[in-house]
Amino acid sequence: MGVVERQQSHVRRSSSMSYALRWKHENLRLISIVLFVSFAITFMFLMMLYGTAAKKLSIVIDGKETTVETKHWVLKNVLEDQGITVNEHDRISHAMNYTVQTGDRIDINRALPLTVSADGVTRTVHTVGRTVEDALEDVGISLGEHDKIQPPLDTALTGNESIKIVRVKKEREEISETIAFQTETMNDPKLLKGKELVVQEGKEGTLVKTKEKVFEDGELVSEQIVEEKVKEPSVNKIVAIGTKNPVTILSASSPNVDELVKSGVKFAYKQVLNNVKLTAYTADASSTGKSEDHPQYGITASGTKVTEGRTIAVDPKVIPLGWWVYIDGLGFRRAEDTGGAVKGNVIDVYFESKDYAKRFGSKRGYTVYVIGPTKPSAD
Repeated sequence: MGVVERQQSHVRRSSSMSYALRWKHENLRLISIVLFVSFAITFMFLMMLYGTAAKKLSIVIDGKETTVETKHWVLKNVLEDQGITVNEHDRISHAMNYTVQTGDRIDINRALPLTVSADGVTRTVHTVGRTVEDALEDVGISLGEHDKIQPPLDTALTGNESIKIVRVKKEREEISETIAFQTETMNDPKLLKGKELVVQEGKEGTLVKTKEKVFEDGELVSEQIVEEKVKEPSVNKIVAIGTKNPVTILSASSPNVDELVKSGVKFAYKQVLNNVKLTAYTADASSTGKSEDHPQYGITASGTKVTEGRTIAVDPKVIPLGWWVYIDGLGFRRAEDTGGAVKGNVIDVYFESKDYAKRFGSKRGYTVYVIGPTKPSAD
């Protein structure tokens, strides 16, 4: 009997616990549902409040600002409500499905149509730029350093303008040209008249010219020399011109040149020497190198005895020995002697006095008439 009683007590406790658990579980579900519904209702209420609340925002069209109030929360609806259309080329700061908020700034820039001709193509573009320069930058058209554009870059745009761009390209090339040499002449008293001698050969120089060519849209429109530089100078040719009178070999058969009267004597002459230099000498050792005890003292190269007023020393290649000459200012003299320093148009005149010969010194500019082996006479 004691065992049966314990079993009955156990069954009653188990039933009570199961009922409590079921009640708790069912109430938790109910509480969760109630909370969810409350949250949903609250959210919908707040959304309704948000959707119907007025929002204040700025709409700026091409820099002109307007403040509007709207209960719409999608930008597209706001613009439609305000009667604002946005074309496909216009620039707008926000997407059309943007959710607007109080304090927003909506920027709209109207695009202008332009006709642009460049690089061989004419096309219509749309830009929000309001000057030619801004429009080109907006549509991505760049200008070269020398390109031409019409109208000018600072021109204001209102729409439907035509812009023309001419591509200008400049090219430079170097051209080498020869520089002709000049011929210079110089007198050479050591060279016979009529003779020429090249002292320095001429050499052509090199001139480098820089030519600039201008192309407009690929067509050559101009070219000009913009720089010249001497790469290598020319060297002048130098030619010596002889001025020396040729030495005439005179003989008794040489023809007379002319006749004239000097010191009351008329005579013919075979040659005239101009600008002759006169010097003086004596028979002593200082002039001839022979002392008075020398067997040839006072004897000339032609074998005659030196005589003042007659004897002169000459260059035999100019005046033959034994020939008479007439020296302006001195008179008739005979070529009887020679000397180491007597060359060309130089005559050494004999004087007996050493002091006078020294005082005579050297004189230039005399005219000498070469007569012949016979002295002229008044007869």
